[in-house]
Amino acid sequence: MSSRKALTKLKAILVIDIVIIAVVGATYVYLQSQNAFAARPAEFILSNLIITSSEPDLGEPITISVNVTNIGEVEGGYVANLTINNVVRENQTVAVPAGETVTMQFTDAETFEGNYQVKIGDLSGTFRVKAAPPEDTTIALSNLEIDPHEVWLGNTVSINVTATNQGAENDSLTVRLLIDNLFVENNRITLAPSETTIVQFTVNATVEGSHKVRVNTLFGSFKTVPVGTYTLSILISPTPDEGYAGFTLNGQDQRTPYTEVLPGGTYTIAFPSTDTTGQNAFLYWEDGSTSPTRTITLNKPTILVAYYEKGTSCPSLYIWNGTGFVYVSEVSNHGWLGYTRYVNADGSLEYWRNNPWDYIPLDKSQLQLNNGYFNLSLTQNWDEIFFVDAAYLLVVDHPVGQNVYSTMVEQYIDPEYMGKIYTVSKNPLTPVSAFNEKVIVVNGTVTSSYDKVDALSAISKADGVFTTGFNGKYSEAWNNQTWNRLTLNLGNLASAPQTNLVVKAIVDWGAPESYYLWMNKFYSTQVPDKTEPTPVPFMEVKDANGNWVRVPESRQFPLPPDGVARTYVVNLTGLFPTNDYSLRISNFWNVTFDYVGVDTSIQQNVIVQRINPQANLSQVFLSESTSSGNFTRYGDVTELLLNEDDEFVIGRQGDSISLQYNAGNLTAPAPGMERDYFFFVAAWFKVEYANYGFGPGNNGFTVDPLPFRTMSGFPYPLDKESYPFDDHLGYFQEYNTRIISAPPEQAPPPEPFPITWVIAIIVIVIVANIAILVYFRKHRR
Repeated sequence: MSSRKALTKLKAILVIDIVIIAVVGATYVYLQSQNAFAARPAEFILSNLIITSSEPDLGEPITISVNVTNIGEVEGGYVANLTINNVVRENQTVAVPAGETVTMQFTDAETFEGNYQVKIGDLSGTFRVKAAPPEDTTIALSNLEIDPHEVWLGNTVSINVTATNQGAENDSLTVRLLIDNLFVENNRITLAPSETTIVQFTVNATVEGSHKVRVNTLFGSFKTVPVGTYTLSILISPTPDEGYAGFTLNGQDQRTPYTEVLPGGTYTIAFPSTDTTGQNAFLYWEDGSTSPTRTITLNKPTILVAYYEKGTSCPSLYIWNGTGFVYVSEVSNHGWLGYTRYVNADGSLEYWRNNPWDYIPLDKSQLQLNNGYFNLSLTQNWDEIFFVDAAYLLVVDHPVGQNVYSTMVEQYIDPEYMGKIYTVSKNPLTPVSAFNEKVIVVNGTVTSSYDKVDALSAISKADGVFTTGFNGKYSEAWNNQTWNRLTLNLGNLASAPQTNLVVKAIVDWGAPESYYLWMNKFYSTQVPDKTEPTPVPFMEVKDANGNWVRVPESRQFPLPPDGVARTYVVNLTGLFPTNDYSLRISNFWNVTFDYVGVDTSIQQNVIVQRINPQANLSQVFLSESTSSGNFTRYGDVTELLLNEDDEFVIGRQGDSISLQYNAGNLTAPAPGMERDYFFFVAAWFKVEYANYGFGPGNNGFTVDPLPFRTMSGFPYPLDKESYPFDDHLGYFQEYNTRIISAPPEQAPPPEPFPITWVIAIIVIVIVANIAILVYFRKHRR
């Protein structure tokens, strides 16, 4: 081949190379303009699993820690599950900046001897619990009290326990005090049968920091801080998906959870009015104040909690307090459409019908008249479709010496026990004992329990201190579940004419996405017919042989609301077969209790007046919801809310129903009577998730199919059941004329095209050029 021909070919090859490189470069520039080169997402690795004690004593708390490192290029939230003996005990969420490491800590205390395996992610460790040789005694210790829980350096701390001889003879016991696992003092006591005494210790706080207290098998703690300082803790509830929330303290940016020891003085804390998504709104502080900015005088250890409404529930209720509308609660979480009752062996689902009613007590100090009317509103803040059927105000006059509460509602409860107004003593009895624990349920049978704690102090008063709980949908497997159980001894109620449980409680449903994970445990394997994926709570009492037996289904324990804890009544009259008034409440969900009281007073006469609303539907903010269908037109909707008749006000995110209740015809309370108020509302709602029951299939986020009172469940079989359109044709033609179409589907964004690919292509082209040049040099003639 002549050198001229070779040169010509080489030029052609180089031109082709230039074209290839130009195409690759142009492609890269284009993809870069389309934001295809996103930063590498958060990715986490775990390291350094540490268990503080390899052989803790029975009941001794241990700390389990792990390092979480984010090797990605953006900050992300990591959820760590602490698993002990293949059971998820606790989970925490932490925000980890890109390239940084955060240490997560868990605390655990085991009440059974044996070996325990710890797992966090792909890391594992072990510890062994051993019991100290028991002292043969009938004296029991309880009610460990530490005062103060935070003390200045150099001051003293008082540590007291209650000792009771439960035997029939005199007995003795050595009461041992340990601080940070170091022996401090012994106190030998001798008690006569049934005698009770207080065992007291006093210690000097000489070392700054947190200190563990142990008195025999009872555990507690106190904290020592410099003179003139106090611990300030600032929290947010519920915990955001990011694991933290931003706020300012005296103008400086901070994050939750925040805990610092600060000098006494004045501090201003400011949270944003909405979270970073703009969807979750600030509600109130732990003291009930509703401004997101507050100023405090720090003169004692202080915990502040900012409550936000998390967008996973139903319409939000607000009342007029004289100057503006203030938040009360979400309504009718029992009206959620799509509760799965059973999963069958063939994978088919059976659904609850549920009950749309809710009975919400209103704070009479907040509910104020405006030109002779009580003003309320129902606003759909979250991306859901609501169906409100009835909404009226109940005005209840009752004796001054009594409180009044209503009930909660469940589909399985006898209607005779729902929506009733009960008079209750202002000083209900306190249970004799209360123990809270978690139980392992394998194939429907309780096999073991753990984390059993004395909960009497937690439930004896409504103080915002709740029992702990575990959400069952984080359980290990469909047939290996973790439940919560509260066991109460209500005392001797043999002479009581009636027995009511007065409960203040709350349920945390957990993140919606976790329902998919839980339900998939049922779809991934065959389960027996009528398997309950989310079992209902139940109460048990003792029969004549001392065995625990369930009370009738129609009298079972109802789930409390979410969002804001509520006080309500559970009627126990006639449920105890013997004079043993022990009661056990078991629940799959994360139900926690702030207060449990026992009322045995006779039901007093009450005067109840009902006020129907004047109602108007309007849009109060714009929504990007994808919900579609025939919604209720804006304007007067009074007629639709007078009765439960399947003629709904149908709305979506951004819609609000303003409710006015004319107080002009109310009679004044009689002498010796006082007045309280309740909001009674019937409302269904659909969430934005397309798959009802979080199961297979896609039903769409639409108004149809409509719920109705006599349906068997939701969704119902369309070939067997239907909304009664024929009976409500006029209603549809007059009211449901606001037609919203579903938005068109959008193509997904292009996959990222890494810069490394571009570099690799260019390198390949260059290497090919060199190879070609070498070839031509060897073969030229």
